[in-house]
Amino acid sequence: MAERIILFDLGNVVVDWDPVYLYRKVFDSEDEARRFCGEVCTMAWHVEHDRGRSFAEGARQLKALHPEYAAEIDAWHGRWFEMFDGYVDGVPELIKRLDEAQYPLYGLSNISHEIWPGMLEHFPLIRRLRDVVVSGEERLIKPDPAIYEIALNRMGNPDPAQVFFIDDSEKNIEAARRLGFRGHHFRCAGELEAALVSEEIL
Repeated sequence: MAERIILFDLGNVVVDWDPVYLYRKVFDSEDEARRFCGEVCTMAWHVEHDRGRSFAEGARQLKALHPEYAAEIDAWHGRWFEMFDGYVDGVPELIKRLDEAQYPLYGLSNISHEIWPGMLEHFPLIRRLRDVVVSGEERLIKPDPAIYEIALNRMGNPDPAQVFFIDDSEKNIEAARRLGFRGHHFRCAGELEAALVSEEIL
């Protein structure tokens, strides 16, 4: 097979992201933090930031519905980096091994363009990736096939079968496989390492 390309999702594959990490500090109990993330600042609301909506506009819309939570809603953007707990265990070591083996490493992430520059500052390991497709810049999100086509273009239009895509969302992996990518549904670094060995990448 021609040179293999490794394509990483970022959130909960490379970096450990969970809004509850922040809202545990904001609210008095775990239940309150989880209820807020499940009922007010929901993933359905947040994904529109990944699609290109500004955080200011998202907050404006949500505060009109929940004015009693104005400060907590503003914290979503203002305290964004408190939603992280470093890198996902074991993944930095795998990225370093792949990089040292000179595999082309790329990223494809559903993430807001507004916080992308800060991500590179807070998580310098991401700089080992040659390029990252940022959904907020493209105004498309996975699993839309169009964003995978953009990724292929940015990687130099390889045969999709050359690309080994790693994502924690099964629906995103299924979409990639339909386009001919090889895919791994990420759960932990140990399973990823085993998959890389099975693929004869490591």
